[in-house]
Amino acid sequence: MKFQYKLQGYTSRLWIAVAVLVTGLSACTKNFERYNTNNTGVTDAQLGADFIALGAYLKSAQMAIYNFSGGGDPNSFQVQQNLNADCFSGYFMSPNPFGGNTNMNYGLVSGWNGEAYKVGYLSVMLPVAKLRRTGIEKTYPAIWAVAQIVQVTGMSRVTDIYGPVPYSHAGEVSPGGVPYDSQQDIYKRFFLELDSATKALRTQISSGTTLPFDFGSFDAVYAGNFPQWLRFANSLRLRLATRINNVDKALSKSEGEKALDPANGGVLTDNADNMTVKVTGNFTNPLVFIAKNWADTRICATLQCFLTGFKDPRISKYMDKSTDPSFPAQYIGIRSGSITGADSKDGHSGYSSLNTDNGPAPSFALNTPVQLMTAAEVYFLRAEAALNGWANAGGTAQQLYEQGVTTSMAQWKVDPAGYLNDNTSVPAPSIDPKAKDTLANPSKITIKWNDAASPEVKLERIITQKWLAMFPEGQEAWSEFRRTGYPKLFPVLHNNSGNVISSSLQVRRLPYPQDEYSTSATAVANGIKLLGGNDTGGTPLWWDTRK
Repeated sequence: MKFQYKLQGYTSRLWIAVAVLVTGLSACTKNFERYNTNNTGVTDAQLGADFIALGAYLKSAQMAIYNFSGGGDPNSFQVQQNLNADCFSGYFMSPNPFGGNTNMNYGLVSGWNGEAYKVGYLSVMLPVAKLRRTGIEKTYPAIWAVAQIVQVTGMSRVTDIYGPVPYSHAGEVSPGGVPYDSQQDIYKRFFLELDSATKALRTQISSGTTLPFDFGSFDAVYAGNFPQWLRFANSLRLRLATRINNVDKALSKSEGEKALDPANGGVLTDNADNMTVKVTGNFTNPLVFIAKNWADTRICATLQCFLTGFKDPRISKYMDKSTDPSFPAQYIGIRSGSITGADSKDGHSGYSSLNTDNGPAPSFALNTPVQLMTAAEVYFLRAEAALNGWANAGGTAQQLYEQGVTTSMAQWKVDPAGYLNDNTSVPAPSIDPKAKDTLANPSKITIKWNDAASPEVKLERIITQKWLAMFPEGQEAWSEFRRTGYPKLFPVLHNNSGNVISSSLQVRRLPYPQDEYSTSATAVANGIKLLGGNDTGGTPLWWDTRK
C-alpha cells in the first residue's frame, strides 16, 4: 500500500519563501496564527522588496489548489481529492482495497478526510495572508487581485467539501478555536472578494501600468496575463452563483448576471483561456502519478458507461483500454464500492486507467497541466443561465449547450461528427466480468437537444454533458452532482456507512477533521450547529437541497 500519511500528530514542514511548495504541510485553524508569523527567516520589510519571494508565495498558493507534491510522493493529493471527490463524482475508483473499509464504500476514513481542510488553510490561505502583510493591496493591487481569486478558488472547494468552516476570522486566535462561518456567509464573502479583485484587474488592464518585475515568471496559470485572470474570475463568479440557485435565487441571479455582463470583462470562451496550473520543476501531476506509477486509481464504471453508450469520441482521450488478461482489451471501469483486490486473478488493476499509454500521443503525462476550469464548463453554465432566464447568457440554452459540447471536443482534439444529432444513444449498463455484477444504467438521457423537453430534462442533458466535459476535475463534478442529482450515477455496490449515507443520494460532504475536535472543540461544535445536521457524510450542505 502506498498511502501512509497520518493525520494525527500534525507535523508542519513550513516552506521557505523562495520555494513553491513543500509536501506534508499540516495544521488546523487553531495554529493558523502561529504559522502566519515569520517562519521563513525573511522579514516583512525584506519580503516587500523581494519580488522573487513575493511571487513564490503566490505560485505556492496556485499550486496548492490541486495539491502538487514533489519528489514523486503525491500522498497528500491522494487523500485531498482522489480518494474522495474524484471517486464520489463517478470519474474514478481505486483497485486498491486499502484495508477494506474506505471512502469508496462509504466507510469514511477519518485519517483521510482532514487533508483538504489542512491544505486549504496552510497551503492556500497562509501564503495569501503573508502576501497581504507586505502591503501588496496598495503597492500592486492587480497582484493582490490574483491572490484573492486564488484564495476564493481554493477555499470554495474547502467549504464545498465540509460546509461551514472558519473564513472571515481565519488567522485569529480565539479561546475554543477560530469561529466558523455559515456557508451562506462564506459565499457572500466570496462574491465581495471577487468584486474587489475584478475591479482591480479592470483598472490594471485599462491603465496598462507596467510592473517593476516579471509577474509572468511566477504565475503558473496565465503567465501574467491579466485579461485572462479577469475572464477566469468572472467565470468563477458564474460557477458560484449557479451553485446557490436552489437556495437563494435572487443572489444567484444578480451575481450570475454580474459575471455575464460583457462590461465586466467577459468569461472563458476559448480553450486558450482554460484555467490550468502548469507543472514545473520537480513537481508532477499527482493524478497521473497515482494512476501510472502506483496503479492506485482507475476509471469508474459510471464514466465509462456514459462514454461507451454515447459512442463518445473522447473516450480514447480520457482512458486506456484494459490490460487484464482474463478478458479482451476494452474500455471498462470499476463500479464504486466494488470489492477490489491487488492480485491479478481477483483484482481490478488491469481495468481502464487514464490515457497515459494508448495511442500515438496520450492525453496524460507526469507534466500535464492540472485542469481546474474550462471554456466548455462555462458554456454549460451559460446554457443553464439561459434556461433560468438570466440576462446576457449570450444565446439560447440549445446554442450554448451545443457550443459546450463542441468546445470540449476541440479541447480534446476529436471530431464530434454527428454526436449532437444523436437522439437514440443512451448510457450503457455496467457489466463487470470479475465481480459478476451487471446493472442497468439509471440514466436514459440522450444527446440531441430537444426544446420541447421539460426544464428538468433539459437540465439533466446540460449537466450530463457538462460532467463529461469537466473530466478529470472530480471536485467540481462531485459538487454539481450533489447540487442537481445529475448525471445519474450508479449507486455504490457496497455501502459500509451503517445507514448514515444514502446509497441513492450518495456522499453529501466529509466530516470535520478529528484534530478540530481536540483543539477547537467549541468552534467545531458551533460549526455543526451552522451545518444543521450531524457531522457525517450524509448531512447535506446549505446549497444541496435534494431530498
